[in-house]
Amino acid sequence: MTPALEVSNLSKVYRGNVVALDGVSFSISEGSFFALLGPNGAGKSTTIGIITSLVNKSSGQVRVFGLDLDHDRTRIKQLIGVVPQEFNFNVFEKTGNIIRNQAGYFGIPPKEAEIKTAELLKKTKIWYKRRETSRSLSGGMKRRLMLARSLVNNPKLLILDEPTTGADIEIRYEIWEYLQELRAQGTTIILTTHYLEEVEKLCDHVAIIDKGKIIENSTLNALLAKLKEQSFLVTTDGKFNDDTFDKVSTHYRIAKVDTHTLEIAISDVDLLGDALNNIRGRGVKIKNISNKTNRVEQLFLKLTRP
Repeated sequence: MTPALEVSNLSKVYRGNVVALDGVSFSISEGSFFALLGPNGAGKSTTIGIITSLVNKSSGQVRVFGLDLDHDRTRIKQLIGVVPQEFNFNVFEKTGNIIRNQAGYFGIPPKEAEIKTAELLKKTKIWYKRRETSRSLSGGMKRRLMLARSLVNNPKLLILDEPTTGADIEIRYEIWEYLQELRAQGTTIILTTHYLEEVEKLCDHVAIIDKGKIIENSTLNALLAKLKEQSFLVTTDGKFNDDTFDKVSTHYRIAKVDTHTLEIAISDVDLLGDALNNIRGRGVKIKNISNKTNRVEQLFLKLTRP
């Protein structure tokens, strides 16, 4: 099967000999939910800009569903939907018109555009705002409007650049559910985000870019397998002394965080049950347990910190 996206030895040098991308290569299978991660200034936006024809590459090749960006730019644009990080619609334009005008950009006939507008605004739960200007929308509603607009051409490849920035948790979960539906329907999705829990929730493949180079490119499961240790926070009834858990095991560490919280650092999560039993065996009641940090976040920081 032809990959949805192939990026080969992609480079970009800005004025002043500023190297933004230095031989970036990766491939995305059709139907995949792919995360492109990296610190600020790592090259994510430049990469997305090149794929979407907003930035001219210095060298390298980009192919979208087998089409070469240098020769099939117009056809590729028809296959892509983009949700940029910044709001870029006319705030004085009515919400419904924003979708209809985008449909016109892709040559969709007026009647079909009306049907598509209603479908997308209802799906993103802002149909009741269709006659109001976009400036009246909340931040979360604007995010949903951006998503709706990106889908007007039924894209085979959807690119999301920080799609839930500023959205409250309820709207974020609604957007996540909709994206999972789109993926189930066969849409290939590329996500850039600083909310790394989104990656663990949604994505099956992850590439990490840093200083213009790809430093990690693997499935999510393979990436997480590289974690040497995970940390869990255990909320208790507080009935323990400071030295209660000194050197309790060679396979994990248990340490006091505060008067009611313990931290378990463990290399093999299969041994978590043993660690919890160890705590209970010392007369401590466990009330709650949670990951100290998102696993993708732990690994991301490990790979990108100096």
